[in-house]
Amino acid sequence: MRAADAVSQLRPRLSLRGRLYLFSGAILILFAINVATSLWGSLARNESSLAYQEAATAAQLTAELEQNLQTKRQQVLVLATLRETTDEPLDDVALGQARADLEIIGERLRQLGGYGGQDLEAYYRRLHDSVTALLREWQLFYDRYNSVEPLPDVESALSYSNTQQRLQELDQRQSFVALQRANAIDRTISLTDQITVVGFISSIAITLALVFAMIRSTNASLTRMKRGVERFGSGDLTYRIDEQRDSGEIGDLARTFNEMSTKLQVAIEEMNTARADADSANAAKSMFLANVSHELRTPLNAIIGYSEMLQDELGDGTDIDREQFHHDLSTIIFSGKQLLNLINDILDLSKIETGKMQVSHEIFSPAGLLVQVCDALSPLLAQNKNRLSLNIDKNSMRDINSDRGKLQQIVTNLFSNACKFTKEGEITVSASMTAQSLIIAVSDTGIGMTRAQQDRVFDAFTQAEANTGLKYGGTGLGLAIVKEFCAMLGGSISLESEPGKGSIFRVTLPADPASVPASA
Repeated sequence: MRAADAVSQLRPRLSLRGRLYLFSGAILILFAINVATSLWGSLARNESSLAYQEAATAAQLTAELEQNLQTKRQQVLVLATLRETTDEPLDDVALGQARADLEIIGERLRQLGGYGGQDLEAYYRRLHDSVTALLREWQLFYDRYNSVEPLPDVESALSYSNTQQRLQELDQRQSFVALQRANAIDRTISLTDQITVVGFISSIAITLALVFAMIRSTNASLTRMKRGVERFGSGDLTYRIDEQRDSGEIGDLARTFNEMSTKLQVAIEEMNTARADADSANAAKSMFLANVSHELRTPLNAIIGYSEMLQDELGDGTDIDREQFHHDLSTIIFSGKQLLNLINDILDLSKIETGKMQVSHEIFSPAGLLVQVCDALSPLLAQNKNRLSLNIDKNSMRDINSDRGKLQQIVTNLFSNACKFTKEGEITVSASMTAQSLIIAVSDTGIGMTRAQQDRVFDAFTQAEANTGLKYGGTGLGLAIVKEFCAMLGGSISLESEPGKGSIFRVTLPADPASVPASA
């Protein structure tokens, strides 16, 4: 469990690839340790085998050396006895064989010196000196055997006994050293076997712990991903996968899902907003159609009604009341103009939306235009018993180069709008000029507007409230057209209003034709 906790702590800083590399490396290290331990045990076993072979070889050489010494000792004693009893000499073959036997003993001695190492060096030196001395005596014995010179004393057992003693000491020491070395090697083999078993069991346990930790950490990461995907699939786009819990590929995947959720949430919100706007626009257009139907029927009913009345009067054959006849014709003309203005507004908005509305420049006096428009619209004041206040700064006014017709329609729409929403109040039209701009303000003391109503009053097909068209008339196109015409002329329009205190529409237009766009 400690390995699992360690991996759990490393999880936020390791990617899935890093975890796989870490766990694979750990397993490989454990496998390498097991292999190294096994090789160590094999090496120890090889050393044990070699040690046993060396001990056996050394023992065999010692036994052969001892046997050769005994055999040669007996031969020398026999020859010495024969020399004393007979004078028969040894032939060359016998002498050669005797010298060969001595060479074999010397060779066995040299071979024995190659085993044992430093632990047996002192014993071997003593044996070597003793055997060498004994071999010199025997060599001298054979050299003088056929001569008249006296033979060395070979019957004395002192040199041979000393050699036998040294040989036994070496043999005992060899056995002791071999036993110690065998015990050490056996302990090493036992230790390596224990380490191998413990390492194997530990490797299995650690590998299982690492695999469990790997599975648990990866499963936790994938579970978080699955939970997030399920929440996203159920429509909960506000849910976010904890991308800080993972790094690398899974962290990138979690981050990608979160970004996708955010973008999808924004897209859905935009879609809902667009749908709401579309629904609002459809509702506004539906209301606009209802208002247009009402606005169209009103002047049409007046035109048709008064026309039928005039037709009936002419058909009666009675004298015509010229004053009443003139009044009826004026009503027909006024209704026709209303109908024409409504159609013109619809056509103007259609041209603006399709980009076909053109701007034509001409030099004219804005002061004269304002006076002319106010005179022409003076009948609107009488409908709601309003008063007009015309305030033109004649000292600053001068001719401008702009679109006369559009400026006239801007003032007409603002003036009509003020008269419509004001009863027994005052309509004020003011104008002044600066070096670069013409400023026209139309204010009233009518019903005013709230901030929410001001935000949508310039939208096409929209009025301040849904029932405004039914209560006060109009289609909701006038102020939208004013705003578009102001933009086409390179200017702007602003609104100041409070409920119950009236409104002020302020139009600012450039007097410089270079700032006026050619078309829209």
